[in-house]
Amino acid sequence: MEQIRKNQLTKKDTQKRLMKRLSAPHPAALILTLSVLALGVLMVLSVSIGVSDIGWRTIIDSLFAFDETNTSHVILRDLRIPRILAASLVGAFLAVSGVIMQALTLNPLASPSIMGVTSGSAFMIAIAFAFYPESTYFQLIFWSFAGAALGAGMVFTIGSFSKRGLTPVKLALAGAAVSALLQSLSTIIALHFNVARDISFWFAGGVAGVRMESVRLVSIIALGGLLAAFALSRSLTIMGLGEEMAKGLGIRIGWIKFISTLIVLILTGAAVSIAGTVGYIGLIIPHITKKVMGMDYRWVIPSSAVFGAGLLVIADIAARTINQPYETPVGALTAMIGVPFFLVLARKEGRG
Repeated sequence: MEQIRKNQLTKKDTQKRLMKRLSAPHPAALILTLSVLALGVLMVLSVSIGVSDIGWRTIIDSLFAFDETNTSHVILRDLRIPRILAASLVGAFLAVSGVIMQALTLNPLASPSIMGVTSGSAFMIAIAFAFYPESTYFQLIFWSFAGAALGAGMVFTIGSFSKRGLTPVKLALAGAAVSALLQSLSTIIALHFNVARDISFWFAGGVAGVRMESVRLVSIIALGGLLAAFALSRSLTIMGLGEEMAKGLGIRIGWIKFISTLIVLILTGAAVSIAGTVGYIGLIIPHITKKVMGMDYRWVIPSSAVFGAGLLVIADIAARTINQPYETPVGALTAMIGVPFFLVLARKEGRG
């Protein structure tokens, strides 16, 4: 008994020393604090931008002295504020999902959009519209979760047939093939059952027209996923050094992978149910965050949430201003950034 206790103490001491060594050598707390402040500024700025010019005085009045007869107040309360909150939540959810996927698979090309997760969610939403048109928004969320699981399962099943194992590029190719298949099936279903108009929003990607009720419902579900991701950050840091070392340090690999997979499905499903198939945030943000914050996931995960939220808020501002009074799909803007980023990473991994 005494020997077991000594071994446990040794493992804990080793973990502490390891985490201390992996901690970022720069003031990570300061960077994260400044990032949160910058996100707050972006969100406030986003409130004032749109087809209708609304001054700061009107914004303050709508928050503290709402007048339902004032058109500007109604626009702010019912359209812009829910939209900004949705953009920040979706960006955070997708970024953290990407971080966890890359940590679990040790694959720098992993992300919800590339691994078929977002396409799976959109596919199941298309099925819901075609066969269960009376589905409530709450039911659509669970359809989205089921689709996320379907997409991820298909990618890993196809990738497992590879003779030389799941290399990053092979897994990404399997994800691209599954995503294309599910998107094609979604289009066929939409056209055959005449629901293309209903699901076009999920295909284009964006946060226009999001209601506060939807934001509240999804945030209650998915914020639990974010908190769980923060709780697992220490274990994910150690797993990043390899499974053998993690096992030697007492990390329960199977349990961590199971919980982490559930978190990815919840966060991605929630994001798709709000904003549709917004891609590449889960690919871009983890790499940027790790460059800035180091490899300690206790800093990487919360920082990714903030950076992802900021990126999608910026993309949403651009979507409203590039071609006024019309809207540009947010998914198209993130793809313009993400596709070159993905090609550079794929070329680098292919050489490796």
